[in-house]
Amino acid sequence: SQLPGWSVRPDGSIVIATGNDDALGVYTCTPYNSYGTAGASRPTRVLLKDPPAFTVRPKEEYFQEVGRELVIPCTAHGDPPPTITWGKVGSAGQSGAQVDGNSSLVFRPLVKEQHGLWECTATNPVASVSTATTVHVLGTSPHAVTNVSVLPLLLAANISWEPGFDGGYFQRFSVWYTPLVKHPPRAHHDWVSLAVPAGAQHLLVENLQPDMSYQFSVLAQNKLGSGPFSQIVTSVPRGKRAPTQPPRNALTANETARGVLLRWEPPAQLSVALSGYALELRQDRGGWEVLERSIPSTESQVLVPGLIKDAFYEFRLVAFAGSYISDPSNTVNVSTAGMEVYPSRTQLPELLPQPVLAGVIGGICFLSVAVIFSTMAACIMNRRRAARLQKRRQDPPLVFSP
Repeated sequence: SQLPGWSVRPDGSIVIATGNDDALGVYTCTPYNSYGTAGASRPTRVLLKDPPAFTVRPKEEYFQEVGRELVIPCTAHGDPPPTITWGKVGSAGQSGAQVDGNSSLVFRPLVKEQHGLWECTATNPVASVSTATTVHVLGTSPHAVTNVSVLPLLLAANISWEPGFDGGYFQRFSVWYTPLVKHPPRAHHDWVSLAVPAGAQHLLVENLQPDMSYQFSVLAQNKLGSGPFSQIVTSVPRGKRAPTQPPRNALTANETARGVLLRWEPPAQLSVALSGYALELRQDRGGWEVLERSIPSTESQVLVPGLIKDAFYEFRLVAFAGSYISDPSNTVNVSTAGMEVYPSRTQLPELLPQPVLAGVIGGICFLSVAVIFSTMAACIMNRRRAARLQKRRQDPPLVFSP
């Protein structure tokens, strides 16, 4: 009670909230009851020691070419002096890395498998502290994608993923899938691959068989080659229909200054609770794309911004109820010919990435300028040629010249 922050627990333990010079010394504990005590305990000494503290921390990120040397420093002090250890997060071992006499992590040479998060830990009897850094190994094939998920749809599936490190180069993806057959006709069933548009991280796989299991995997590639396949995900496309009609009173579209506002009413007489909606669209009679697959069941309208001018769009809606999916609703048509209210964005994200559209526009402008300059050059050359011919006709023959 005489020292702030000191207390005794019911079991007899003493608690010192802040360790300082007041806590230094020798302590004994004496238990007693109404009959007295059998004596004090053996003495124990309290010493103050410093926990580890980093004097040199590694940078947050390191970028280095594969095959080169990379040294990452990490030092700490404490009382007693701490021990420095290194480890790769998520890996059982150091993947060929070494620690030199200065506690620095040394990659000699750096290999693709050493890409990732590394942790430096300083430990002494008082405490253990850690700091982390990320190593990016450049000049390699891509790393495997992660978090592959499959959304089963009506006779289709939407595959999404998170890209891995690209190895320092632009990477593309492809989705591979195959049906699971109990008794395949051949020893190895065939996989079908579909290219993913540049910049996309999802793909709609259509024309699947209902009530049949499919395996899906994603492969990343760059100019140096292919990375490893992702983990295989199994899913069954939906082939059942919900015991109800699609959203009631037809899907309607209203044009606003911000985009196209789609409205509907929920289905009636559901035998299971409504889970939500998915909105699909296609442009200029092309293939159907899933624009939004997680519209809450409480919503009855959705705003679609960013349509491009002078294009023709079609929209339709499907409802999810448990493991069932409804038939598509009616299709509404939207034409942006001559409109000036669009675009709030140049293009829908599902259709054409901004860099590709910028490249197309730049190419068209360059071609137009080249045609104009070529035409002007041709006109100038024709005028000069006509002037030379006219001069030749006016000059006297050489024999009559002075």
